[in-house]
Amino acid sequence: MKKISLLLALIISFSLVAVGCGKSPNGEVYVYSYGDYFDPKIADQFKEETGINVIIDTYDTAEEMYTVMEKGATNYDCICTSDYMIEKMIHNDLLDELNYDNIPNIKNIEDMYMTKSKAFDPKNKYSVPYIVGTAGIIYDPELVGNIEIDSWENLWDEKFKDQIVMPDSVREAFMIGLKKQGYSLNSNDESEIKSSAKELMKQKKLVYKYANDSARDMLADGSAAIGVVWNGEYLYTKELNDNVKFVIPKEGTEFFIDSWIISKDATNKENAEKWIDFLCRGDIAAQNFEYLNYTTPNKEAKKLIDKELLKDEAVFPTQVTLKNCESLRMLDEKTSDLYSKYWKQVKSQ
Repeated sequence: MKKISLLLALIISFSLVAVGCGKSPNGEVYVYSYGDYFDPKIADQFKEETGINVIIDTYDTAEEMYTVMEKGATNYDCICTSDYMIEKMIHNDLLDELNYDNIPNIKNIEDMYMTKSKAFDPKNKYSVPYIVGTAGIIYDPELVGNIEIDSWENLWDEKFKDQIVMPDSVREAFMIGLKKQGYSLNSNDESEIKSSAKELMKQKKLVYKYANDSARDMLADGSAAIGVVWNGEYLYTKELNDNVKFVIPKEGTEFFIDSWIISKDATNKENAEKWIDFLCRGDIAAQNFEYLNYTTPNKEAKKLIDKELLKDEAVFPTQVTLKNCESLRMLDEKTSDLYSKYWKQVKSQ
């Protein structure tokens, strides 16, 4: 019996040591983010510098993330998500206020983007801008010929039948239909939403494919001549097809800010704030830009980025361009149902 007891004690001791070895000396931070949304090396760099282990989980859509956080089934500390969803999470008391004493590198975020964030986070209490971007039209001049591409109307041109790629997303598709007619992309007017659905249904016979991430590949390899992508996809596409050009339509477009936030139920809040602060560092933000190619709101990072890229308005839109852009806002349940209803009609036609 003594031998068995001793053996059990050794097994238990070994198990405890083994479990302990998996933990960092300064703890963990549980991060929930869009997939592939920062250079994977950064988590290792953060651990090397702070001793904090970054445990990463990913999601595909902001709506998917919201359902997880609302149910509280899984406990995440730090989340990266989009402007309109942050507004909803603030409204439903799912977020904790940030302690900016623990995020000194917030000073590196341009004032313009902190101000724009107030549209969904009125006092900048809950979020720190991370990545920004605009939706636009990317096209291959050799395939569209001598037609000037400068408007959403171009996506209704019969000359491009079976050569158009549209976003497979209710809000982004309706953004185009609404903006084409001079309406707000956050319209809650059923007559405007219905009118936009009719426009999208008219266009459907011309569309080669509704796609999101794969849109850039179709435009790069010539499967499509013209389509809608985020400006962060432009450099990737251009590397594969040097002919392509990117334009923000004259009617205006969608502008997004994806930001870092902290869950109301975070168990590692200080570590989450250290993670956010690390990502706000100029060299780390520049490293992320090189990996993602999306506009960085970090002014210190811009000092480390190729000056030719900084001059490219497709990559770094000007303030004049951004004045003609709107961000998605949280919709009430009735309006959300309207968009879903009319989107189903578009897709089922």
